[in-house]
Amino acid sequence: MATVRQSGLQTIEIKPAIGSRILADKGVLLSGNHADALREMLEQRGVLVFPQVDFTEEEQVSFTKTLGRFEPDGPEEKATVISMDPGVNPSAALVRGAQMWHFDGYMNDVPVLASIMCGKVLATTGGDTEFANTYAAYEALPDDRKQQLEGLTAVHAIAAAQMSVEPEPSYAEFSKWLKIPRNTLPLVWKHRSGRKSLVIGNSAAGIVGMDPLESRELLVWLRDWTTQEHFTYRHEWSVGDAVMWDNTGTLHRATPYDAQSGRLMFRTKLAGEEPFA
Repeated sequence: MATVRQSGLQTIEIKPAIGSRILADKGVLLSGNHADALREMLEQRGVLVFPQVDFTEEEQVSFTKTLGRFEPDGPEEKATVISMDPGVNPSAALVRGAQMWHFDGYMNDVPVLASIMCGKVLATTGGDTEFANTYAAYEALPDDRKQQLEGLTAVHAIAAAQMSVEPEPSYAEFSKWLKIPRNTLPLVWKHRSGRKSLVIGNSAAGIVGMDPLESRELLVWLRDWTTQEHFTYRHEWSVGDAVMWDNTGTLHRATPYDAQSGRLMFRTKLAGEEPFA
């Protein structure tokens, strides 16, 4: 794999189509001196891994701010706690959907640009995070499939995402999901850069104007295509790892783990900069 060195920074490609490992001192990363280079690498590689950099919560927020506009999930400028323990995370029930392939912020016209997650407490088994490069997957599609996708849109909704893990909800539960905004998005995102990526995942309820079963068949085919081994990277966490991914050009999911395991992650997000198109 290719290795690149620049002042205070060493990058090693993990796989040809996805992922780079970034070796650098914490102080170098917090300085912001390599922010432009990291942003460029993120778009090209999809996932950047900073092994055992061991950011504190405050340092993680500061590092995020060097790369763009920090978008907290609440009124305070803090990292978001990711846990399936309801005592730690009031939205724990929604975290189960994160074990299926998805991207974040589908309900917004300008989705999250990127996320950074730091491992604090790990599950004894499971709890890895997998990523799939939706740029590379689109670029490798056969021409006839690209032509088929041109102009197609899909409805994305939390109800679709939650039914992937709870296929027989009560009516009361399903009604709650329907109150969360949905969005109609192109299957192929035409980015300002000129590149294209697939917009799929467990939030896709169906393709507009298509027979429901034919719609599901195409969405399943696209998921299988995108999550082939050569488009994907599976991160096996060590405490202190930080992983950043391009939310506009990847899917991600957690591998199953025990909800009582104590697994705890801190996540920060970079605000979106480009609308779906």
